[in-house]
Amino acid sequence: MNNSVGTNDLSVQMRSLSVFNMWISRMIYAAAKLGIADLIHEGPRSSDDLAASLGVDAGALYRMLRALSGAGVFTELPERRFALAPLGATLRTGAPGSMRDFVLLFGGDVYARAWLDLLSSVQSGKTAVEHVFGAPLYPYLAGHPEDAQLFDKAMTSFTYVDTVAAAARYDFSSFRTVVDVGGGHGSLLVAVLERNPELQGILFDQPHIIEGARTRVAASAVAARCEVIAGDFFEAVPSADVHVLKHIVCNWDDDAAIRILKNCHRALPPGGRILVIESVIGFSAPAELLDVHLLAVVGGRMRTEQEHRDLLAAAGFRLTRLLPTDVGLEHVVVEGVREP
Repeated sequence: MNNSVGTNDLSVQMRSLSVFNMWISRMIYAAAKLGIADLIHEGPRSSDDLAASLGVDAGALYRMLRALSGAGVFTELPERRFALAPLGATLRTGAPGSMRDFVLLFGGDVYARAWLDLLSSVQSGKTAVEHVFGAPLYPYLAGHPEDAQLFDKAMTSFTYVDTVAAAARYDFSSFRTVVDVGGGHGSLLVAVLERNPELQGILFDQPHIIEGARTRVAASAVAARCEVIAGDFFEAVPSADVHVLKHIVCNWDDDAAIRILKNCHRALPPGGRILVIESVIGFSAPAELLDVHLLAVVGGRMRTEQEHRDLLAAAGFRLTRLLPTDVGLEHVVVEGVREP
């Protein structure tokens, strides 16, 4: 068998996977950090003009924008002018579906350094974040408010499409009260309540997150039906007849996840429902990649259907069905029913 490596399709593919994709991601981060999309969303501007506004080197900026135009992020026009391509429009601050905060988080110091140290996670089975920063992610964020704020905003934007799809995928019409456990700023809960006018909601998360959520919930059309409660899901969760946990269970190892689920079991009546919303290996195309990200960053994991079944059973639930959303990150609504 000839195992020689030459200028063939496989070597070109490996070059793209190992080098070019990383280069593009770093350029996208730089463009997001500089706010290029915000500066050109009203119309094309020259790289010289942009450089003057930003106080950066005009030649270097032009070269980066030219390369990003080749990647489909921007569109290069005559006289070194640049316009937003549809892909680049997702880097606008605050735009519907904006990915700017997501790019800033994943390309920023914490996540980038964790991924650079992925080898330590593979060698030890522990998070690279703890190896690099000396603390697990959540305690680290608690001591770094700016990083924590970016994390919260990024998680909201990261799953915007998936949030809308998940709210539409499940029929909440038979329930009276839903608790969004670890619901962040309330995007999912607000979407669910908007679609179900008879439903009452409780947004439950840590005190420092809830403070930021109160304003958003109060400004929504469902504020009168949405209570905001601060607490710790490792201690107890509010009672309801359905609990929603989106991007919660996957952030923890089995023991911690079961502890959270058991607290939900205590707060639900017999026959009450639990909805675990996240990517599922075997159903969601990016689940395997997200699984490695969780390994490096928080020590959690993405799970298969059987692993979800076993996890729910250990907490007193029976898995009843999986409802794929088939959009965005291809989240799955994993439904469980509380056993007596």
